[in-house]
Amino acid sequence: MNTDGRSLPRNSWLSRGAPLDRDDAASRISAYIYGNILVLAALVPLVQTEKYVGVAIVVGTAVSTFIAHAFAEAVGHTVREGEAMTRAEKVAELRNSVPILSSALLPSIILAVGWVGVLEHRTALLLAELTVLVRIGGIVFVIGRLNGERPSRSWLISAAALTVVAATIVGVKVVLTH
Repeated sequence: MNTDGRSLPRNSWLSRGAPLDRDDAASRISAYIYGNILVLAALVPLVQTEKYVGVAIVVGTAVSTFIAHAFAEAVGHTVREGEAMTRAEKVAELRNSVPILSSALLPSIILAVGWVGVLEHRTALLLAELTVLVRIGGIVFVIGRLNGERPSRSWLISAAALTVVAATIVGVKVVLTH
């Protein structure tokens, strides 16, 4: 069976008939960055917790952020448009918020591997944090492709800068809230 995106049914959660428009792409990129920053902020203070707690904290952070983001977008829509979202708009917003959930997937798997003892807890935690930082910086390449640009050295510089800014935001959040 062919499993590429074109072979999925049209009503599938993962498929789309046409490329994303700029607004949906921007919404998904925003959710992606937001989710990754909050997952990273949840990971940083885990050094002093029991290793099994980390997975629950990361998943809980992603799920609660997903729900809060979808709710906030629905309220914002009501203010912008003067009416509640339609069912189709709610589904579209949930799809645009999925990158928040995806931000927890790989770090949770890495932490689970540490939980079962394959990796030492601190090593798993460091790998999970590095994974999120790479995901944040890597969004520069997605944005460049969406803009039809060719990869360049400036993309690497931009990715590094975005990663530093995200790490700084996480540092501020950790210092102020933990």
